[in-house]
Amino acid sequence: MNNDFRAELTERLMQYTAIDSQSDELSYKSPSTDQQFDMLNLLKDQLVSIGAKEVQLTDYGVVLATVPGNISAPPVGFLAHVDTAPQFNASGVKPRLIKRYKGGDITFPDDPKLILSPQEFPYLEDKIGHDIITASGTTLLGADDKAGVSIIMTAINYLLKNPSIKHGPVRVAFTPDEEIGRGVKKQLPTDLNVELAYTFDGGKIGDLSYETFSADKAEVSIKGISIHPGLAKDKLVNAIHIASKIISTLPKATLTPETTDGREGFIYATDILGGSSEIILRFILRDFELTGLKEKGDLLKQVCKVVGATEPRAKINCKITTQYRNMRYWLQKDMGPVRIAEAAMKNLNIQPLPQPIRGGTDGSLLTELGVPTPNLFTGMQNIHGPLEWISVQDMEESTKLCLEILKELSKAEHL
Repeated sequence: MNNDFRAELTERLMQYTAIDSQSDELSYKSPSTDQQFDMLNLLKDQLVSIGAKEVQLTDYGVVLATVPGNISAPPVGFLAHVDTAPQFNASGVKPRLIKRYKGGDITFPDDPKLILSPQEFPYLEDKIGHDIITASGTTLLGADDKAGVSIIMTAINYLLKNPSIKHGPVRVAFTPDEEIGRGVKKQLPTDLNVELAYTFDGGKIGDLSYETFSADKAEVSIKGISIHPGLAKDKLVNAIHIASKIISTLPKATLTPETTDGREGFIYATDILGGSSEIILRFILRDFELTGLKEKGDLLKQVCKVVGATEPRAKINCKITTQYRNMRYWLQKDMGPVRIAEAAMKNLNIQPLPQPIRGGTDGSLLTELGVPTPNLFTGMQNIHGPLEWISVQDMEESTKLCLEILKELSKAEHL
């Protein structure tokens, strides 16, 4: 495959990342933010313009399209999400291209103190000579997952321009709200109508993930007693103080994201909302095993109970909600989709690097709902913050992988 995809990938990613499509966990709309429609509608129009079939924007906010097959092969889905993470500023993204990176530190025009250093991030050191895309220093980039969107769009555009390439049916899905765990609705597996799928939402070259965290979210509501502070003696119950006790009682040296790695789970305090009369604490709970996940939920509930006993006048409620489960529980029963991706990587002289995701993807829930969906690399690095970057050449390898998977699938009528 000697096609050079770099120009198209660069153009697409620069265009897509400049669009604010951040999701919002506090919103219960679907999609959670209207601005995600800017990306969804653009992609719908672009899919029509390149000749994709059955293009639609569903009532639950997913753009679907088909590249019809010209041989008998298992239908496959390629997925990426359009939203960007709520954890950091995503408004006014100014993507910039550093052509033929020469090595050394990368600085940022809008925050001169910010430095992307290959000493701190060794993967960057391997990218000398590559074209690097970053933001300007005050926003995230949004390669998570607009890199995946760019890769899929570039790959199917190539297929549609080259109808002589033999492949089975391809279904494309661009989802909203993945970053807040609401990207897959129960209708999607039926509407997608494929035997297997892949999310393009991974990191370094070779990443192939068929194991994710299992995930719950928790909301702790605390109601104190409000009174004028000048008259408060023996009457005021300050919800802020109680919230601080809950946070300080949770293990900080062993169970937080910043103190764990590998297969260790965590409890992550993400939001504090409210004031002295009422506070809401939001947490995400993560573990690779369901027993570990339950233990973390039980621990949070126990901490709330213990703290509540120190001030019985306060009302404390801890509600835990299921988000998604480790896709390994389903994929280990049929590793066919993983083997296809491994074979495709090896055809491209890419060493597969199977490893668990310390997070989740749309594929987690999609797999649980019956569509096995491993996750594949895009090249994205340092996601969800101002040091986010990606190599265009890594994206090119991912685009080639997308097409190579179709070649592998063409060898079998069924998995």
